[in-house]
Amino acid sequence: MTRGGSEKMRDEPERRCIVTGDVQPKTGLVRFVVSPEGQILPDLAGKLPGRGIWVTADRDTIAKAVAKGLFARAARAQVTVAPDLVDKVEDGLARRVVELVSLARKAGLAVCGFEKVKGWLADGKAKVLLQASDGSDRGKGKLWTPQGGRWFGCLTASELGLAFGRDNVIHGALASGGLSIRVVEEAAKLNGLRKVDGGSSAGKETKSA
Repeated sequence: MTRGGSEKMRDEPERRCIVTGDVQPKTGLVRFVVSPEGQILPDLAGKLPGRGIWVTADRDTIAKAVAKGLFARAARAQVTVAPDLVDKVEDGLARRVVELVSLARKAGLAVCGFEKVKGWLADGKAKVLLQASDGSDRGKGKLWTPQGGRWFGCLTASELGLAFGRDNVIHGALASGGLSIRVVEEAAKLNGLRKVDGGSSAGKETKSA
């Protein structure tokens, strides 16, 4: 099982966290690289050149890497680390989740609004339930995690609204598909940065998401 509770895929690439020393699938870690100027940069898209430095997608773990000078040790060189690196990673992951949900919406794989989401859940079409972290607990409690699916509450209502082209959104749902898998991966990382308490229903994943 991975850190987020998902089953490890057999041939999924693994990397070692420079803080914990644990080897785990890349999807549970954040990749950093050293820029030509010697600055530590988060490579959230996994496309920047250079040798990757990997840290578990967790706020406290990344903060420890900054505080203990572990990036310099891993790079075997003097590096510059922004004091707000953790916040930069969090902001970047939030943007990625919003963008991916927006793409899913444009592809017809996402809906928002209580009634539409409830309909998708009842019909078994929803594989991922998204609910705003600042939404009413009472209202959110009327919906449920899809059977064998996932729940995430790591985005605010305004962030979910951006994904759906509205001012604010409390409830959203994704159907199965490749985009939903990517949302699950990025949202799981964002959960670690925002320390979201998902409760007993959160974090359950389906391979078909």
